[in-house]
Amino acid sequence: MTTATLEPAAHLAHRSRPFAWVPQSLTLAWRNIVRIRQNPEALADVTFQPIIFLALFLFVFGGAIAGGGGWRGYLPTLLPGLLVQTVVFATMGTGVGLNDDFAKGVFDRFRSLPIARISPLIGAVLGDAVRYSLSIVILMTSGFVLGFRFENGVGNGLLGMLIVLLFALSMCWIWVWLGLVMKTAQGVQGVAFLVMFPLTFGSNIFVPTSTLPGFLQAFTKVSPITYLVDTERALMGGGPLQKPLLITLAWMVGLVAVFAPLAIRAYRRRT
Repeated sequence: MTTATLEPAAHLAHRSRPFAWVPQSLTLAWRNIVRIRQNPEALADVTFQPIIFLALFLFVFGGAIAGGGGWRGYLPTLLPGLLVQTVVFATMGTGVGLNDDFAKGVFDRFRSLPIARISPLIGAVLGDAVRYSLSIVILMTSGFVLGFRFENGVGNGLLGMLIVLLFALSMCWIWVWLGLVMKTAQGVQGVAFLVMFPLTFGSNIFVPTSTLPGFLQAFTKVSPITYLVDTERALMGGGPLQKPLLITLAWMVGLVAVFAPLAIRAYRRRT
Protein backbone atom coordinates (compact mmCIF):
# COMPACT_ATOMS: atom_id res chain seq x y z
CA MET A 1 0.00 0.00 0.00
CA THR A 2 1.48 3.37 -1.03
CA THR A 3 1.86 6.51 1.05
CA ALA A 4 -0.68 8.27 -1.19
CA THR A 5 -3.23 5.61 -0.23
CA LEU A 6 -2.50 5.94 3.47
CA GLU A 7 -2.82 9.76 3.63
CA PRO A 8 -6.54 10.00 2.77
CA ALA A 9 -7.26 7.22 5.26
CA ALA A 10 -5.37 9.11 7.96
CA HIS A 11 -7.28 12.27 7.13
CA LEU A 12 -10.58 10.41 7.32
CA ALA A 13 -9.67 8.87 10.66
CA HIS A 14 -8.74 12.28 12.00
CA ARG A 15 -12.05 13.74 10.82
CA SER A 16 -14.10 10.92 12.34
CA ARG A 17 -12.57 11.02 15.82
CA PRO A 18 -15.29 11.76 18.40
CA PHE A 19 -15.29 15.42 19.41
CA ALA A 20 -12.28 16.15 17.20
CA TRP A 21 -14.19 19.24 16.07
CA VAL A 22 -13.81 20.83 19.52
CA PRO A 23 -10.03 21.53 19.45
CA GLN A 24 -10.24 22.20 15.72
CA SER A 25 -12.94 24.83 16.26
CA LEU A 26 -10.95 26.43 19.07
CA THR A 27 -7.87 26.60 16.83
CA LEU A 28 -9.84 28.31 14.07
CA ALA A 29 -11.41 30.65 16.64
CA TRP A 30 -7.89 31.65 17.70
CA ARG A 31 -7.13 32.35 14.04
CA ASN A 32 -9.96 34.87 13.98
CA ILE A 33 -8.72 36.48 17.18
CA VAL A 34 -5.23 36.81 15.70
CA ARG A 35 -6.77 38.48 12.65
CA ILE A 36 -8.42 41.01 14.94
CA ARG A 37 -5.09 41.78 16.60
CA GLN A 38 -3.48 42.30 13.20
CA ASN A 39 -6.37 44.44 11.93
CA PRO A 40 -7.59 46.46 14.93
CA GLU A 41 -9.57 48.90 12.78
CA ALA A 42 -12.02 46.05 12.20
CA LEU A 43 -13.12 46.64 15.81
CA ALA A 44 -14.33 50.16 15.09
CA ASP A 45 -17.98 49.09 15.08
CA VAL A 46 -17.78 47.51 18.55
CA THR A 47 -15.52 50.12 20.16
CA PHE A 48 -16.76 53.54 18.99
CA GLN A 49 -20.36 52.73 18.10
CA PRO A 50 -21.45 51.88 21.70
CA ILE A 51 -20.03 55.16 23.00
CA ILE A 52 -21.58 57.20 20.18
CA PHE A 53 -25.00 55.59 20.60
CA LEU A 54 -24.92 56.06 24.37
CA ALA A 55 -24.00 59.74 24.09
CA LEU A 56 -26.50 60.35 21.29
CA PHE A 57 -29.57 58.80 22.88
CA LEU A 58 -28.73 59.81 26.44
CA PHE A 59 -27.86 63.47 25.96
CA VAL A 60 -29.85 64.32 22.83
CA PHE A 61 -33.08 62.41 23.51
CA GLY A 62 -32.78 61.55 27.20
CA GLY A 63 -34.23 64.77 28.55
CA ALA A 64 -37.23 64.67 26.22
CA ILE A 65 -38.01 61.00 26.87
CA ALA A 66 -37.40 61.01 30.63
CA GLY A 67 -39.14 64.33 31.23
CA GLY A 68 -38.32 65.85 34.62
CA GLY A 69 -35.81 63.12 35.42
CA GLY A 70 -33.39 64.32 32.75
CA TRP A 71 -30.71 62.12 31.27
CA ARG A 72 -29.71 60.75 34.67
CA GLY A 73 -33.21 59.38 35.16
CA TYR A 74 -33.15 57.87 31.67
CA LEU A 75 -29.77 56.12 32.05
CA PRO A 76 -30.99 53.08 34.09
CA THR A 77 -33.66 52.42 31.44
CA LEU A 78 -31.52 53.16 28.39
CA LEU A 79 -28.30 51.30 29.17
CA PRO A 80 -29.70 47.72 29.41
CA GLY A 81 -31.64 48.27 26.19
CA LEU A 82 -28.69 49.84 24.41
CA LEU A 83 -26.55 46.91 25.54
CA VAL A 84 -28.92 44.59 23.68
CA GLN A 85 -28.94 46.75 20.55
CA THR A 86 -25.17 47.14 20.44
CA VAL A 87 -24.39 43.44 20.77
CA VAL A 88 -27.18 42.38 18.40
CA PHE A 89 -25.84 44.77 15.75
CA ALA A 90 -22.35 43.33 16.23
CA THR A 91 -23.56 39.83 15.29
CA MET A 92 -23.95 40.72 11.63
CA GLY A 93 -20.16 40.99 11.34
CA THR A 94 -19.89 37.20 11.61
CA GLY A 95 -21.80 36.63 8.40
CA VAL A 96 -20.00 39.44 6.58
CA GLY A 97 -16.61 38.01 7.59
CA LEU A 98 -17.53 34.48 6.50
CA ASN A 99 -18.73 35.68 3.12
CA ASP A 100 -15.50 37.63 2.67
CA ASP A 101 -13.42 34.56 3.58
CA PHE A 102 -15.24 32.52 0.95
CA ALA A 103 -14.64 35.19 -1.67
CA LYS A 104 -10.89 35.15 -0.85
CA GLY A 105 -10.67 31.35 -1.09
CA VAL A 106 -9.91 30.79 2.59
CA PHE A 107 -12.47 28.00 2.89
CA ASP A 108 -10.96 26.22 -0.11
CA ARG A 109 -7.85 25.77 2.04
CA PHE A 110 -9.93 24.63 5.01
CA ARG A 111 -11.57 22.01 2.82
CA SER A 112 -8.19 20.42 2.10
CA LEU A 113 -7.38 20.08 5.80
CA PRO A 114 -8.15 16.95 7.87
CA ILE A 115 -10.73 18.72 10.02
CA ALA A 116 -14.44 18.32 10.71
CA ARG A 117 -16.56 20.25 8.24
CA ILE A 118 -18.37 22.13 11.00
CA SER A 119 -15.15 23.37 12.62
CA PRO A 120 -14.68 26.51 10.45
CA LEU A 121 -18.24 27.65 11.19
CA ILE A 122 -18.01 27.11 14.95
CA GLY A 123 -14.55 28.68 14.94
CA ALA A 124 -15.91 31.79 13.24
CA VAL A 125 -18.72 32.08 15.79
CA LEU A 126 -16.46 31.56 18.82
CA GLY A 127 -13.85 33.95 17.46
CA ASP A 128 -16.43 36.71 17.12
CA ALA A 129 -17.44 36.20 20.74
CA VAL A 130 -14.37 38.34 21.51
CA ARG A 131 -15.92 41.20 19.52
CA TYR A 132 -19.22 40.86 21.36
CA SER A 133 -17.49 40.76 24.73
CA LEU A 134 -15.44 43.85 23.91
CA SER A 135 -18.60 45.70 22.92
CA ILE A 136 -20.25 44.78 26.23
CA VAL A 137 -17.24 45.87 28.29
CA ILE A 138 -16.90 49.23 26.51
CA LEU A 139 -20.58 50.11 26.77
CA MET A 140 -20.92 49.07 30.41
CA THR A 141 -17.71 50.93 31.35
CA SER A 142 -19.07 54.06 29.69
CA GLY A 143 -22.33 53.63 31.59
CA PHE A 144 -20.53 53.24 34.93
CA VAL A 145 -18.52 56.41 34.26
CA LEU A 146 -21.83 58.27 33.74
CA GLY A 147 -23.27 56.90 36.98
CA PHE A 148 -25.01 53.63 36.09
CA ARG A 149 -25.02 51.00 38.83
CA PHE A 150 -26.34 47.44 39.24
CA GLU A 151 -29.31 48.11 41.52
CA ASN A 152 -30.15 44.40 41.73
CA GLY A 153 -26.68 43.24 42.75
CA VAL A 154 -23.41 42.75 40.91
CA GLY A 155 -24.02 39.02 40.44
CA ASN A 156 -27.31 39.59 38.64
CA GLY A 157 -25.74 42.35 36.58
CA LEU A 158 -22.93 40.07 35.41
CA LEU A 159 -25.49 37.36 34.66
CA GLY A 160 -27.33 39.86 32.46
CA MET A 161 -24.15 40.56 30.52
CA LEU A 162 -23.58 36.82 30.06
CA ILE A 163 -27.12 36.31 28.77
CA VAL A 164 -26.64 39.07 26.19
CA LEU A 165 -23.42 37.39 25.03
CA LEU A 166 -25.12 33.98 24.74
CA PHE A 167 -28.04 35.51 22.85
CA ALA A 168 -25.57 37.08 20.41
CA LEU A 169 -23.89 33.70 19.86
CA SER A 170 -27.32 32.24 19.11
CA MET A 171 -28.44 35.03 16.82
CA CYS A 172 -25.23 35.16 14.80
CA TRP A 173 -26.17 31.81 13.22
CA ILE A 174 -28.71 33.76 11.15
CA TRP A 175 -25.91 35.82 9.64
CA VAL A 176 -23.67 32.78 9.27
CA TRP A 177 -26.39 31.21 7.12
CA LEU A 178 -26.90 34.42 5.10
CA GLY A 179 -23.15 34.78 4.69
CA LEU A 180 -23.06 31.33 3.10
CA VAL A 181 -26.05 31.72 0.77
CA MET A 182 -25.55 35.30 -0.43
CA LYS A 183 -23.08 36.28 -3.11
CA THR A 184 -21.40 39.32 -1.60
CA ALA A 185 -20.49 40.68 1.82
CA GLN A 186 -22.23 43.94 0.92
CA GLY A 187 -25.42 41.99 0.29
CA VAL A 188 -25.20 40.31 3.69
CA GLN A 189 -24.66 43.65 5.39
CA GLY A 190 -27.54 45.26 3.49
CA VAL A 191 -30.01 42.53 4.43
CA ALA A 192 -28.78 42.56 8.02
CA PHE A 193 -29.43 46.29 8.37
CA LEU A 194 -32.90 45.90 6.86
CA VAL A 195 -33.70 43.34 9.55
CA MET A 196 -31.88 44.89 12.49
CA PHE A 197 -33.20 48.43 12.37
CA PRO A 198 -36.91 47.51 12.57
CA LEU A 199 -36.15 44.77 15.10
CA THR A 200 -34.28 47.04 17.50
CA PHE A 201 -35.89 50.45 17.02
CA GLY A 202 -39.34 48.86 16.86
CA SER A 203 -38.98 47.57 20.42
CA ASN A 204 -38.91 48.78 24.02
CA ILE A 205 -35.21 49.67 23.94
CA PHE A 206 -35.71 53.44 23.90
CA VAL A 207 -39.34 54.05 24.87
CA PRO A 208 -42.05 52.13 26.77
CA THR A 209 -44.12 49.78 24.62
CA SER A 210 -47.30 51.56 25.73
CA THR A 211 -46.25 54.72 23.87
CA LEU A 212 -46.05 52.94 20.51
CA PRO A 213 -48.88 52.72 17.94
CA GLY A 214 -51.13 49.68 18.27
CA PHE A 215 -49.74 47.79 15.27
CA LEU A 216 -46.18 48.30 16.54
CA GLN A 217 -47.12 47.18 20.04
CA ALA A 218 -48.36 43.90 18.55
CA PHE A 219 -44.96 43.44 16.90
CA THR A 220 -42.96 44.24 20.04
CA LYS A 221 -44.96 41.74 22.09
CA VAL A 222 -43.62 38.84 19.99
CA SER A 223 -40.14 40.25 19.35
CA PRO A 224 -37.22 38.45 21.03
CA ILE A 225 -35.53 41.82 21.51
CA THR A 226 -38.35 43.01 23.78
CA TYR A 227 -38.01 40.01 26.08
CA LEU A 228 -34.23 40.22 26.12
CA VAL A 229 -34.40 43.90 27.09
CA ASP A 230 -36.93 43.11 29.83
CA THR A 231 -34.59 40.39 31.11
CA GLU A 232 -31.64 42.79 31.21
CA ARG A 233 -33.60 45.49 33.02
CA ALA A 234 -34.89 42.99 35.56
CA LEU A 235 -31.42 41.59 36.25
CA MET A 236 -29.66 44.94 36.42
CA GLY A 237 -32.34 47.10 37.99
CA GLY A 238 -34.95 44.77 39.45
CA GLY A 239 -38.44 43.79 38.34
CA PRO A 240 -40.29 40.73 36.98
CA LEU A 241 -37.74 38.26 35.62
CA GLN A 242 -39.14 34.76 35.15
CA LYS A 243 -41.33 35.27 32.08
CA PRO A 244 -38.92 37.36 29.97
CA LEU A 245 -35.97 35.14 30.92
CA LEU A 246 -37.75 31.92 29.95
CA ILE A 247 -38.94 33.39 26.65
CA THR A 248 -35.45 34.70 25.92
CA LEU A 249 -33.92 31.27 26.58
CA ALA A 250 -36.55 29.68 24.33
CA TRP A 251 -35.65 32.11 21.53
CA MET A 252 -31.96 31.31 21.95
CA VAL A 253 -32.58 27.57 21.64
CA GLY A 254 -34.92 28.13 18.70
CA LEU A 255 -32.45 30.32 16.78
CA VAL A 256 -29.68 27.74 17.10
CA ALA A 257 -32.02 24.82 16.33
CA VAL A 258 -33.25 26.46 13.11
CA PHE A 259 -30.34 28.38 11.69
CA ALA A 260 -27.32 26.28 12.71
CA PRO A 261 -28.52 23.28 10.63
CA LEU A 262 -29.37 25.63 7.75
CA ALA A 263 -25.89 27.13 7.92
CA ILE A 264 -24.21 23.70 8.04
CA ARG A 265 -26.28 22.54 5.08
CA ALA A 266 -25.38 25.67 3.09
CA TYR A 267 -21.72 25.20 3.97
CA ARG A 268 -21.74 21.59 2.74
CA ARG A 269 -23.35 22.66 -0.51
CA ARG A 270 -20.84 25.42 -1.03
CA THR A 271 -17.79 23.30 -0.24
